[in-house]
Amino acid sequence: MLLDLRGKKALVTGIANNRSIAWGIARQLRAAGAEIGVTYLPDDRGRAEHKVRELSAALEPSLFLPMNVMDSEQMEQVFAQLGEQWGGLDVLIHCLAFAGRDELIGDFSDTSPGGFRTALDISAYSITPLCRLAKPLFNTGASVVALTYLGAERAIPNYNVMGVAKAALEASVRYLAAELGRDKEVRVNAISAGPIRTLASSAIGGILEMIHNVEAKAPLGRTVTQLEVGNTAAFLASPLASGITGQTIYVDAGYCITGM
Repeated sequence: MLLDLRGKKALVTGIANNRSIAWGIARQLRAAGAEIGVTYLPDDRGRAEHKVRELSAALEPSLFLPMNVMDSEQMEQVFAQLGEQWGGLDVLIHCLAFAGRDELIGDFSDTSPGGFRTALDISAYSITPLCRLAKPLFNTGASVVALTYLGAERAIPNYNVMGVAKAALEASVRYLAAELGRDKEVRVNAISAGPIRTLASSAIGGILEMIHNVEAKAPLGRTVTQLEVGNTAAFLASPLASGITGQTIYVDAGYCITGM
């Protein structure tokens, strides 16, 4: 059976520009035939909307909606419109993460209470209300895919509070998988991607050194691309992965098996 997502409806969060991992995922979902919905983080001047709308035009999204996960009313509006227009949901992609630059440098013990809450709310907790709102809309066999990183289980320099947030995200994936699988066999998994130069990763001090380290030590002798992560997301969203849930899948050229 070939990977075929025709007739499936997929909501993708977290596209910021053409380097976003979310963009790579959206492209591969669309290439497999899925109908795409896109959310963007709104700003006062509408710059994000313009940029993401222009970029995602090639995907021909049938839904294009603002969503700030710190705004519960806005999240509710997204799923209300999704339910009205689509009637159901097959794929939910969670590519949302944020931590203040000051929280990603220096000593972890210097993390501020506010910085900790913000990082955990956006990067980890947000998948929970998204799944709660999507729950009545999920079609049988639907798939949720979140994006994580090796810093969830190892102390990565300059990753700090984001590592804690990603650890919480991975735990959330397991609990959501246990909950959502019972009724309609909804699957929830995470992809742990190798370091890639993105807008989000640019806030991490030494990101280029991290990439070079992976290139030097990973079994494949390189890091990965957005499209490779997208291929794995498309697989997890498809019936080919019908027996996989609650897992963290590593797409990092094998770096995670090395001794760093």
